[in-house]
Amino acid sequence: MLSVPNFDTSLEACSLCPHQCGANRHAGVGRCGVSAQPVVASVCLHRGEEPPISGSVGICNVFFAGCNLRCAFCQNHQISRHGAAQPSWLTSYTAIANSIEQCLQRGATAVGFVSPSHQLAQMLRIVDELHHRGLRPRIVYNSNGYDSPQMLRLLEGVVDVYLPDFKYANNALALAFSGVERYVETATAALAEMYRQKGASLVLNDNGEAEFGLIVRHLVLPEQTDNSIAALRLLVERISPRLHVSLMAQYYPPEGLSLPSPLNRSLTPQEYAAVLAEYNALGLRGWAQELSSAQTYRPNFDAEAPFGE
Repeated sequence: MLSVPNFDTSLEACSLCPHQCGANRHAGVGRCGVSAQPVVASVCLHRGEEPPISGSVGICNVFFAGCNLRCAFCQNHQISRHGAAQPSWLTSYTAIANSIEQCLQRGATAVGFVSPSHQLAQMLRIVDELHHRGLRPRIVYNSNGYDSPQMLRLLEGVVDVYLPDFKYANNALALAFSGVERYVETATAALAEMYRQKGASLVLNDNGEAEFGLIVRHLVLPEQTDNSIAALRLLVERISPRLHVSLMAQYYPPEGLSLPSPLNRSLTPQEYAAVLAEYNALGLRGWAQELSSAQTYRPNFDAEAPFGE
């Protein structure tokens, strides 16, 4: 059984994420919009992650509702902007573990917790329930990168693979697009802690599935090539030139959001080519999406299978 240190204390005066909002989530909600209750919008088999994350069968992704960022362009906005549980969402540890177990029975060998930063204590309780059932899947921590190093230290020995975003190399852009201050300092500190735990190696099993390591994702935004190039350089300079980086071209303006220019369009070939050239020049290891991915990765969380799988 896992030890979940300071679970009640963390949620009585919430300190799970860098906002340190201090909300009593047993009596109300935090800045993330979520109470102490676990709120999971979807548990599904997903084949669209990086090859060593998805493997041949897919990863069992657990999508938490709510978020500690408010990205104007959020591609998961159907669930990230709602902390209160919807009728089809899962709010008990038993129900969540049941759904994960069913997913594992379909052949998945890894569980990815998506947007877990604000439900970190709840995530640890879910892992504890899985272990209680004798289930030991690989654990992937798939976050937006706006994490607390102190809380990440609690995950050492629990998380097998870290899969964080690194969105911005510019704090003004982070404030304008995601509503947070000091993003660069906060995210690089979180990445440094993940790197301390995992280093730059990505350990694969005989099936080519990641068993141990760190993969950093960066989503290229329209008209923000300077930000992307600076972000890649910053990763090399402050974390490691040997990082595995997943360069993502899948941005599109999500339906249901009113977005200002240039966020109201997808990338141009010229924009992505400029960033991809820098990615290659830096000698980063990892994966680069095709520009056509913007037509493929469009989740619908109103559907039973959000990614149509």
